[in-house]
Amino acid sequence: MNKKGIFDSWKLIDFRIFLPSILFIIAISIPFSLYEAESLELLNVIFDNIVDGFSWGYIWYTIILLGAGLYLSFSKYGKVVLGDPNEKPKLSLFGYASILIAMGVGSTIMRTGMVQWTQVAIDPPFGLAEGSDQSLLWGNAYSMFLWSFQTFAIFVMAAPAMAYVIHVKKRPLMRISEACRVIFGDRFTDGIGGKILDVLFLVSILSGAAVTLGLGTPIITSNISRMMNTDVTFGLTMTVTIIWVVLFSISAYLGIEKGIKRLSTTNMYLAAGLAIFILIVGPGIFILDYFTDTVGHLFSNYFKLSFYTDSVALESTTHIQSHMVFWFAYSATWAMLHSIFAAKISKGRTVKEMILTYLLAPTMLSWLATGILGGLGVHRYLTGQVNVLDIVKSTEPVNVIPDILSTLPMSGLIIILFVIVSMIFLTTTLDSTTYTIAAYSSKRDMSKYEPSRNLRIIVAAIITVLALILMQAGGLAPLEVISGLMGLPIIIIQFLTIYAAKKMMDQDKAWLYNIRK
Repeated sequence: MNKKGIFDSWKLIDFRIFLPSILFIIAISIPFSLYEAESLELLNVIFDNIVDGFSWGYIWYTIILLGAGLYLSFSKYGKVVLGDPNEKPKLSLFGYASILIAMGVGSTIMRTGMVQWTQVAIDPPFGLAEGSDQSLLWGNAYSMFLWSFQTFAIFVMAAPAMAYVIHVKKRPLMRISEACRVIFGDRFTDGIGGKILDVLFLVSILSGAAVTLGLGTPIITSNISRMMNTDVTFGLTMTVTIIWVVLFSISAYLGIEKGIKRLSTTNMYLAAGLAIFILIVGPGIFILDYFTDTVGHLFSNYFKLSFYTDSVALESTTHIQSHMVFWFAYSATWAMLHSIFAAKISKGRTVKEMILTYLLAPTMLSWLATGILGGLGVHRYLTGQVNVLDIVKSTEPVNVIPDILSTLPMSGLIIILFVIVSMIFLTTTLDSTTYTIAAYSSKRDMSKYEPSRNLRIIVAAIITVLALILMQAGGLAPLEVISGLMGLPIIIIQFLTIYAAKKMMDQDKAWLYNIRK
């Protein structure tokens, strides 16, 4: 990248929204890193109060979003084409679904799929005994529930408005403020109100990207340290992070077709190979039986989980109740990113195709991953090969993953494959993030062009430097809680975009004029 290219790329950035977002993150990160313990205590008190007072709100929020998604999909709006009705989608359905899966679940599924059940087994709901058979079943069912229809409704439901703005209205800027123009008018959108909406989006995504990079790294470093028989050091963390940066920078630089799509589809095959390998060399029969039990248990109790607030337990809170609120709140911070990226790659798809693909494809992959990885962990606990629950009580859950994988034949090969799949999952998540932030903050006409390649590299560098500084300074944990808190204003914006999508399609009578013949 030459100096002229860098200079030209800097000129493409809209610093009116980009610079305030960076400065805001730095401003809140410095004091939190200097006073980490006090900051975490304060933030956790705030978050606990939200859990206590607004659990019902997050639950109804996800239910309403899912209902809105089904309504848009199966009503007259579902057949509206996001683009020229005569133009076919560039991506095949498999490629399209693979990108949405990689973007939607990322490397987090490798962690939650393997060990999320332990948190429920240690602190089970409904008065169950710790470590009991029923607590194990609830644990894996809850792990599947985390990656289910409500979560992916959070991710996709701002996409119809954004896709309509870019592919049908042909508006040049791919921003939340543009999607809300139909509601607030030109004066608000082009003024300070629109800038506040756009800055809020960038703050949530930049902080969320830094946290994701920071939280995803231990999945890799814990397994590498086991293979090399060394401790996890900041040097190892930095090395893994830099390798990641190179990977997702190259992928983001190459773009959707040559970079993100190829990585996503390749990882689908690698993940399938890892799953089959574990079934063959591991306790395959038990995993398949346990997967069947878990799916049945989840279906039988889906509504119970969906509306669970544990209201009658006045003096206590179980893991499911508190964690579910955090999960929905944290997912909300990513809602705009997922929706904007989904909107960008959905040109030529109908509203129904976009929403249902995002609801179904990542859910299916997540349930399979949880069934296989979680089933392996539960089997090793039941047979006594790994004292999983005791280890999790004394350390971070992610640190037990190498112990579980080491019980398999050819464990070295499996750990390497696990690391590769995890790394590519996180790479595709972060290069999608980089691509979206570059597109969002660019002055270029996003209805016609891709974001500048050099600008994507600049954004990747900013995310990486931010994550490394926070990991070293100790400010990552407070930023994680802040990311969860950021979900509150994002919820309001989501509902505005759903209304905006309906209003734009109504004004244009798109269900009559923008459909496939």
